[in-house]
Formats: sequence, C-alpha cells, structure tokens
Amino acid sequence: MVKHKKFGDVSFLTGSLTVCSGSDDEIQLLFKNVVEVSLWISAERTEMAAPAALQQPSYLLANLKADWIIKPLLQRCQELVKVIDDYPAKELHLVFPWLVEGIFGSLDGVIVGWNLRFLHARTNEYNIVLEFLDPCGPMMKLVYKLQAEDYKYELPISYLPGPVKASIQEGVLPDCPLFHNKLQFPMSGLIMLNPFEYYMFNFASSLIAPKNYPPGQHGSCSDSAYFVLVDAYLKHFLPTEGNVPPSPFSDPRGSVASPAPRSSSMPYVGYGVHSSSLLKRHISHQPSVNADPAAQEIWRSETLLQVFVEMWLHHYSLEVYQKLQSPQVKLALLQYRLNMSSMLCQPPAPPGSGTLHTYQEPFSPTEEHVLVVRLLVKHLHAFSNSLKQEQASSSPSTHSHASPLEEFKRVVVQRFVQQKLYVFLQHCFSHWPLDASFRAVLETWLSYIQPWRYTEEKNNLKAEAQNRSVPDKWTSFVQENLLMYTKLFQGFLNRSLRTDLVNAKNALMVFRVAKVFAQPNLPEMIQKGEQLFLEPEHVLHHRQARVFLSPAHGGSFLSSRQPAGTDSVFKVKSHVYGLEGQDCQYKQMFSSELRGVVLKLVQIIAQARQTAKRISDQSAEVAANSSFLSWFSVGFSDPNYTFNGTEADDMGECVKKTHEFLDRALDYLCQIFRLNSGQLTQLMANVTSTDDDGESKQLPDYIQGENGPVLTDLGRMQIINGLRRFEVEYQGDPELQPIRSYENTFLVRLLFRLSSFINERLGSHMEALCSRQDFLGRASQHYLSVSPVPEQRRRSPAVRQTRGRGQRPRLSLRALASYRTLLTLLMLYLLFALFSFGLLSSTALILIISLLYELLLLLLTDKLKKH
Repeated sequence: MVKHKKFGDVSFLTGSLTVCSGSDDEIQLLFKNVVEVSLWISAERTEMAAPAALQQPSYLLANLKADWIIKPLLQRCQELVKVIDDYPAKELHLVFPWLVEGIFGSLDGVIVGWNLRFLHARTNEYNIVLEFLDPCGPMMKLVYKLQAEDYKYELPISYLPGPVKASIQEGVLPDCPLFHNKLQFPMSGLIMLNPFEYYMFNFASSLIAPKNYPPGQHGSCSDSAYFVLVDAYLKHFLPTEGNVPPSPFSDPRGSVASPAPRSSSMPYVGYGVHSSSLLKRHISHQPSVNADPAAQEIWRSETLLQVFVEMWLHHYSLEVYQKLQSPQVKLALLQYRLNMSSMLCQPPAPPGSGTLHTYQEPFSPTEEHVLVVRLLVKHLHAFSNSLKQEQASSSPSTHSHASPLEEFKRVVVQRFVQQKLYVFLQHCFSHWPLDASFRAVLETWLSYIQPWRYTEEKNNLKAEAQNRSVPDKWTSFVQENLLMYTKLFQGFLNRSLRTDLVNAKNALMVFRVAKVFAQPNLPEMIQKGEQLFLEPEHVLHHRQARVFLSPAHGGSFLSSRQPAGTDSVFKVKSHVYGLEGQDCQYKQMFSSELRGVVLKLVQIIAQARQTAKRISDQSAEVAANSSFLSWFSVGFSDPNYTFNGTEADDMGECVKKTHEFLDRALDYLCQIFRLNSGQLTQLMANVTSTDDDGESKQLPDYIQGENGPVLTDLGRMQIINGLRRFEVEYQGDPELQPIRSYENTFLVRLLFRLSSFINERLGSHMEALCSRQDFLGRASQHYLSVSPVPEQRRRSPAVRQTRGRGQRPRLSLRALASYRTLLTLLMLYLLFALFSFGLLSSTALILIISLLYELLLLLLTDKLKKH
C-alpha cells in the first residue's frame, strides 16, 4: 500500500510505473494503488472547496504543531520559510491564524508566544525573530500571499478597544474607517479582517494584552525585539523618503487587493475628525469600488496607522467616555435605536443596558506602552515633515494633484492621532503615579508639541544656538493643537505641586518642561492661539448635522464634513470644542489664575532648593565625620544612622543636580510668564526666613485633634516634597532592633545572649558605678548603655506613650557583630602578628587602645560641653 507522506505529493507514481512491469499481480496491485490515490486526491480537493467550517484538519497544520513543541526556534523558522515558499495559499490559509497566535500570543494572554517584548539583542533568538518578522521577511510574504487570494479571518469584538466595542454592541458604526464594511448581520460578536489587518491587529494587541510572563522578566525599552519591529514597520509602511514598497504578490488587476479602497477624488478631511461622541454613524455596508491604482498604493500605510492608533491610544476611562457624549448625540442615538429596532428584528434593549451604563474598561498603560507610543509620535512627525515644500505650502486646490502618499503626509498627525493622543495623555497626567516613571509620559508629550525637532534641518539645529526661535511656519500647528500646550501644561503644574522636587529626577522633569515652553516665539504663539479662541463667534455651526454621501455619489465614509472656512479662528475653535465639548470652560494659560499657580510652584521650587541645601550640608558633615579614625571605633553606632560616607557622596551629587535643574527651571518660568524679579526675590526671601527659624518651625503644618496632631493638606504637601518632617527615631530597646545588612546574624544573637547573662549577674554593680558623680562614674556611663528619659518633644503626629523611667545600665556587645568591626579587628591582629605579638598580647593591646581612645573622646566631649 502506498504511504502518503506529503499533502498532494504524488510524484512517486511515476517511479512506480517505470519499475512495475512484470507479472499480472504486480500490475493489478499497482492499478489498485493508483485508484486509491486518485480517490484520496479527489477527497482532498472536495475538502478544500468546502466551507471552512466543514474542512478536515490540515495535515500541514498538524505537522507544524508537532514540530513547534520539540524543535528549536531556528529550525522552526527555516521550515516555515520552506512551507511559505512551497505550499499554495489554500493550505497556508489554515496555518495562518495558528501561526500568528504562536508568534504574538493569544488575545486573552493565555498563550505567551515568542515573548517579543522580552527578547533582547543579547539572546540567540533575537536576530532570527527579526529576520523572520521583517517587513520584507517570510511572515510578511505569507501575509501578501493570502491577501492576494482575498481570505478573511475572524476577530472577536470583545478584544477591541473599549469605546469601539461599546459602539458596536450598541449597533452603531465606530468612527474609525478601519471597522467599516467588516460587521455582519445579525451581530455575531465577530469582525472579518483581511490577512494584513489580522496580522497587524495581533501585533499591536500583544503590547497591551495581559500575559502571564515567567517571574523575573521585565518589560524592555528600545532594545527589545518588539520595539525594533515597531520601528521597522513604521519606516517601511510610512517612509520618509520614496514610496511604500510594492507587494511581491499581485492580483489580476496588478496590485494586491485593498479592502474597500478610498476614493481617490476625496481628501482625508474626515479621518479622525473631532466629534463629541464615538456613536455617530449608522451601521452600513460600504460598497466596493474600483479605485485608482495610485490611491491603493498606501492602503497598507493607512491600515497600519489606524490599527496602531486604535489599539494603543483608543482607551478611555468611564468619566472621559461619558464626557464625550453630548445631549445631541444621546438624542440621535435614541432615534437611531427606534429606527433600527424594526429593521434588525431585534427586541428592544432592556433599560439600563445602554453604552453609558455598561461601558467599563480598566486602562492603566505601562511605561513600555508609553515609550512605544512616543516612537509612533516621533516617526509620524518625521513622516509628515518629509512632505515636499511645494505641497506643504500649496493651496487646497492643488492638493487634488498630489500623490496619495503626499496627501496622506499632509493630514496624518491632525486627522489620525491628535484626538486619541490628547485623551491618552490627559488620562496619564491624571492617573500616573507621582514618581520618576512619569518621564516616559512627559517625553511623549514634549515630542508631540515639538514637531520642528523632527525635520530635515534637525541636524543643523545642534550647531546653532540653543535659544533658536521656533519658526513662524509652525504657528498653525500650535493653534490647531492649542489644548496640547495649554491644558496639559496645567495638568503638569498640578502634578508638580504634589511631587517631591528634591528628587533630582523629578526636578529634571520640571526643568525639561520649562525649557521647552521657554523657547523663543513659542509663548507668543500660544498666546495668539488663545486670543483667536476667545474672539466672538461669528456663524460657527460646529454641532450642526452632517451630510453623508455614499462613495457612489462622490462621498466617503472617511470624509464627514468640509469646514465652511479655513480661517484660524475656525480651526482653533473647532479644535477646542472637538476635544472638550462646546460647553467646556477654557482656562487660559497666561491668565491671572494660572499665574498664581505658577507662583505657588516657584515657592515650592525655592523651598525644595533650601531642603536640598540642608541635605547637602548634612551629607557633607557625615562624609567629613567618616574619617580614618572612625574605623578604629568599636563603640555602638547610632541606631538611627541610615547611610554611610559613600552614600553621602552620591546624595551630594544628586543634590547638586537638583540645585542646577531647579535654578534653571526658575529662570525659564520667569521668561515664560514674565515674572517680576522683585516679586520673585520676595518669595525667595520669605522661604529663606522661614527655613532659618527654630526647630519648632520645621514641623509640618498640623492641627491639634482629639487623639493628637492631625496633618493638614499643606502639611501633607510639605512631607511629600521633603520640605518639613517629624523627627522619627527608634523608641524601643536598641538591643532588639532588626538585624541589619552589615551585621552577622549568628553573632548578633550569640552576643545578645552573652550580654544578657552578664547584665543579669552584674546589673547591681553596674548601677552602683554609674550612680557615682566622679570621673569613674562618667566613664562607666560612657561605656555602659544608659539611655536617659526621652524628652517630651513632639516627634510624630501619632500618639505615643513615653517611657516613665530610664533604662538600667547594661553592657552591649552588639557592635562586635558588625562586619566593619570584624574587619578592623582582623587587620589589627594581622598588624600585630607582623611584629611577633601573640593572640593574647594582641587582644590586650587592642583593648588598651580602645579604652584610651574612648577616654580621649570622653574628655573632649566634656570640654566641649563646658565651652
């Protein structure tokens, strides 16, 4: 019987016919085998022609699944390359969803995949994965191969971003063109995607999908395979030079079929158009049109960008989502439900099942997520700024003559990214922890509001002066992104008031923002934009009903409206109303109210500088006291001592940087808001006089409650910023403190038992010695641990019970368990051994030297007290 090793492989029949030429039995056996093989091939063809739901499991898929577990990554990739090259699209169609899931992981996070986010250049698989997933690599070749055959793949709606999912569940078409013509009736909970869309959806979702990674693995930044692949895809499909490379596979019309292509005669005016709601348009099926081939050349670029923006930025918290709903939209939604209920033959939804009640999406982006978004923003600026100068400065009438890619560059930032990035950043500003990890969000924001950094002339900017003015050609960008500058700046001010500015990393963030907004000509641009917004409205129907035209009548679902005018007032107002709603209460960046907040920040910066100076002085004093003689001290160290000389030096460096950052930030804030030097000097003087007051003035602000002091909001702010603090000391038995990292655990416990035994036997004699008023009594008090009754000082807002009696004199041997003490003793024993001293004599000398050293310290202390 013939064994079928490979699907569709019947090449062995020829060899069989040439060999078998003997008896009738052999010919009959051969004929029987040929018939069986023919029937098997016929059955396979029937299965391939049958619907996907009725197909039998693929032999190729089964073999790949078996090899996936046992073979190494390199061998698997090599075999996949051969499979992609040799097998037809009908077979690869069944393998594609499984392969995508095996690489990027499942959407629910159960399957991890290749761990692209944790794959670094130092690993062996790094280059293998990058080569296989390269934009021109084997995996993308498989995508194009399936794209040419027009296959579709299902994606559950439950894994889409929250606003999109909520809109689809309400039966309303999302505003993103990516989801048009992909929904099915009746609603099945699935959308149909072509191979390119399916691949990019899974790639983008692997960044935000919750996955159970092995312990010890942490997200990476710019050196991970995922980050490098995002950069490679952006450079390939959104090129700053030249055009998008064509697909290696073509359909009969000459190019890979693009899904529902955009009409070439329609501009991109409606892409990502600002609206007060996500629930705007009725569900409808967009008919397929035969667009101009030139318009199809960038469909992959559009799809890539839309997928990245939707999956990474289109996530709203419930309060933001509700704010985006205007009364007009809610009314339109109600009318639409009444009209559609009979059309879809569906029972009306029960009360309380609306989107505003059911929308819930926990949204907490990671630092890695934000860094990838920053990479997207930077590349989009470079992509948009690569537009030819004649196209960028030409009138709208000449835009129709531009190539699709040039037209795409002209509108890519404003129409695709602005709205969703604004909400994304606003959420991060409000919910991100008050720590140094906010730097990733901050740099993403600063990258967006400085598009002039990503122009062709950026290499020449380094050679010019740092105070180079922002070119006037960016005035329109500042005006059309006014909220990105003003509203987010106000959000940053509120964060800075609650941040520890003594920390050098937090001080650096304040310096970075102040430096960016102090660029010459930028404050004037922002002020001009605010003046345009505050001008009286003429005839501006921002919320008027929009007319939709089907592509057959010269319209597009990607284009919703054309502004009545292109004047600056209209642009600024439409921008603000589109992002904040028509009933928004706009706060000017240069108003007296915000100026007061800035002055408050200046005062906090001055206080942080004083605190940093005090810490610097303390660290310098500690470093000076850590002299060579301290190595020979075996006395018990301060139990509240927290850092050594090396740590003090590091702290001094950090404080020095803090001083530099805060000083320069003050200068920049004065330039931005034109602060009066006299007023600023008065604020600094008030802070200095406050810090020079007595110790009682250094306590945080509090009120006296029934159970003791209670911190006020000002007191909490002072503690958070390190401006004031309560004295925190260890109030328990010093012998029972937790074992420190510089102590030997065994010796601490052994010496504690020994000292406890001695104290129990000789306690009365120790008390008698310490009660003497002569020199011997003072020496006994110095060598024996005698803690006085604690002073009645307020050290903490918590109520504490003061001890009513002093501690008994006792011997403490815990200092001998310190590694530093042990090292010092070892060095002394080695030193004495060089001079031929024995063990007993060396021990006696060490005890004598220690006794004399402590007596010397006691005499010096008594003299200082007398003076």
